[in-house]
Amino acid sequence: MIAQILANGLLLGGLYAAIAAGFSLVWGVLNIINLLHGSFIVLGAYGAFFLHTAAGVSPFAAAPAVGALMFPLAYALQTMVINRVVDRPVLITLTLTFGLNLILNNLMLLAFKADYRKVVLDPPLGILDLGAIVLPVDRLVATACSLLLVLALWSLLRLTRIGRAIVAVRMDRDAAALMGIDVRATYALTFALAASLAAAAGCLLAPLFPISPVASATYLGKAFVICVLGGLGSVPGVVVGGFALGVMESLGALSLGPEHAGTLAFLLLLLLLLVRPSGLLGRRGFD
Repeated sequence: MIAQILANGLLLGGLYAAIAAGFSLVWGVLNIINLLHGSFIVLGAYGAFFLHTAAGVSPFAAAPAVGALMFPLAYALQTMVINRVVDRPVLITLTLTFGLNLILNNLMLLAFKADYRKVVLDPPLGILDLGAIVLPVDRLVATACSLLLVLALWSLLRLTRIGRAIVAVRMDRDAAALMGIDVRATYALTFALAASLAAAAGCLLAPLFPISPVASATYLGKAFVICVLGGLGSVPGVVVGGFALGVMESLGALSLGPEHAGTLAFLLLLLLLLVRPSGLLGRRGFD
């Protein structure tokens, strides 16, 4: 039983890492707590749902396309709206993203209603029976794709000029500007990249969890907890935080019941904040 619970937690944790990667990126680089993040995930899930319903496209195959479609929309939003207040105190940007999230969430409610939907794979992918552990193949594939998304982000930040520019702005935007980096353009690129990651993560969640605009707050809360657990400014920290939250929720469901699955995780989060406020792998700059 414990082995199965841990396996479930690790699979869930891989998905959580993809949920939080974009949120951590925006928070770390722009110093903005992006309350739109959960709605971007839900919007990506709807994209996968309608592509699957209309054309039979697998949600796993739809993730790159939906993420790419989100990129110019988020870039325009950042350039025309958020960049105007990005240098203001955090309360201003928090209020702005809160208002934008209300608008986007209500537009989704108007367009898609609040009814729960779900991508039903036909034929189903089945299960992988390892004796003491049984793993649903759809969740296994979704977790593998989620970790590939996070790996792609880590590679971009470490191995490309654009990625190094993002890291430079994260560490010291004034020094980055003196070195010729367009800080405003980097902000817009970072925000768009994070939104694309969120939409792609939504596609991976679509065959596993019900889709509804009301789920956006849940995803946003999990992203926030993962960033605090793993440490802001560390892509590996997002992975560690995601796995930690997934395992803690699974153990909490076993010990306290499914309705209190998150209680144990939040209690341990409070304990971690007392002894290590920077998180498990928190550090200056993305690594």
